Amino acid sequence: MTYPSAVAYQVMWNRLISVVEEQAQALVRTAFSTSVREAGDLSAGVYDVHGTMLAQAVTGTPGHVNAMADAVGHFIRRIGKKNILEGDVYITNDPWEGTGHLHDITMVTPSFHENALVGFFACTAHIVDIGGRGFGADAHSVYEEGLYIPIMKFAAEGKVDETLVRIIRGNVRDPNQLVGDIYALTTCNEIGHRRLIDMMVEFDLKNLDGIAAFILDNSRRATLERIATLPHTSADGEMTVDGFDKPITLRVKVTVYKDRIVSDFTGTSGVDRKGINCPLVYAKAYACYALKVAIAPEIPNNAASLAPFEIIAPEGTIVNAVHPAPVALRHIVGHFVPDTVYDAFDKIVPGLVPAEGAGCLCNFQVSLRSRTDVPVPTDTLRSEVLTFNSGGSGARPEFDGLNATAFPSGVMTMPVEATEHVGPVIIWRKELRPDSGGAGQYRGGLGQYMEVGARTGYEFDIQAMFDRIDHPARGRRGGSEGAATTIMRDDGVPMKGKGKQFVPHGCKVMMAFPGGAGYGSVSDRDLTLVKRDLARGYISERTAAKDYGLTTADIAKVRAAIATGEHI
Repeated sequence: MTYPSAVAYQVMWNRLISVVEEQAQALVRTAFSTSVREAGDLSAGVYDVHGTMLAQAVTGTPGHVNAMADAVGHFIRRIGKKNILEGDVYITNDPWEGTGHLHDITMVTPSFHENALVGFFACTAHIVDIGGRGFGADAHSVYEEGLYIPIMKFAAEGKVDETLVRIIRGNVRDPNQLVGDIYALTTCNEIGHRRLIDMMVEFDLKNLDGIAAFILDNSRRATLERIATLPHTSADGEMTVDGFDKPITLRVKVTVYKDRIVSDFTGTSGVDRKGINCPLVYAKAYACYALKVAIAPEIPNNAASLAPFEIIAPEGTIVNAVHPAPVALRHIVGHFVPDTVYDAFDKIVPGLVPAEGAGCLCNFQVSLRSRTDVPVPTDTLRSEVLTFNSGGSGARPEFDGLNATAFPSGVMTMPVEATEHVGPVIIWRKELRPDSGGAGQYRGGLGQYMEVGARTGYEFDIQAMFDRIDHPARGRRGGSEGAATTIMRDDGVPMKGKGKQFVPHGCKVMMAFPGGAGYGSVSDRDLTLVKRDLARGYISERTAAKDYGLTTADIAKVRAAIATGEHI
């Protein structure tokens, strides 16, 4: 038998990445939920017969794909190898064996070629509603947070389990949307399978053993080479965030060995009574991601390139919450894990990692219904509208932070038009927030303003999912803090950063999302960049003068240039 050359294997590796990217794009095009279609809150990947991830799609979030890297092994164990049959499709939303909370559905499809199992395709998508209390932090246990689907067969040898479908339909607020998303997940795996078989036929492959060994061996070696160049030492990192009703402290000790990096979260705060707890699988996903993008960003993501990044977290800490802890908003804690890791890693390798950013997504969900204080038309409808939004990312060692950009999650901000299309919600304002980026040699990314209300005849509950109200992003290497989050009603009533809150007919919720922190001393910032920021409206004249020392004459020149349209 003639084995493929290294060049041929490299072509196949690139082909696999394109296959899973097509898989992900099929999900984006066919999903019902705006969180998938517009924000890209999903993941897709291909696995060998042992459940080892070989390639992931570029489209998607690290929390999903890195958590899903462990999930397929659970599917194989739960289903049983003898019960894995051609035409099967498997499903779960188990927070501890999936991707961290009930609002993510993971689907796994075995891939057969010439009657033999050759691998698996898996995908995950965030769904808008799974029943229970809804998407929010209010629950006291996972039992309150929605319908739990254990690892099971959604379809057995091509036949869908209609009993399961009826159970799902009977327990969620928008059954058509959720069932539509499940079928979209199923279909995208099928597309991945078809493209894989096309590749195997083209290259005359009977199985994936050869290409799997090539991918994993090269990824492992390349990652270990990067780790070997680092100082073999340890450092501690720590950050405090708002929590639900009391602050939470995340602590980590990062140790670089010659063949691995270990992040130990011993000393981190314990499990919270509300649903912001993070299962280990999700904390691990973001801790690994933080280090991988810092030292080996161009090495494709797979099981071997992730394996050298090890995580330790004692059970009962908020980054290793065990069943039945409430975990609906596990992303709030999980998205702060990278900044905690970077607080330590910056002491090991200075000048490499960014300043702190907004961290967790600035999400909120609106539950709209007919107003209850007066009679209203009978044709008004109940509606669930989820919107993903971002604060600013932290400044980087050589560049400003990115405005209204999600790091570490990587999801996209939802367009106003798409949000208003799915329900009777009105986004009255959505714009960048001047002066919210922390000052420094490199400025933090800007947050944004948002104002939300409902159409005439509707009132609503808003599920707030915010942080950084009392603990804004911290600067690095002398940079300043980013601006904090604020939230209130337009009638002056203050609101909480987390939890379900009622908004009466005619009222708006006014939000200001946090900015990223600055990097380096503000005295080192190029004044040309200060003038540019002033001209673009990123900073005010007051900030230009107070924080950056721009003179009155220079400010007047910028003002004149803006008036005449002159380039700054």
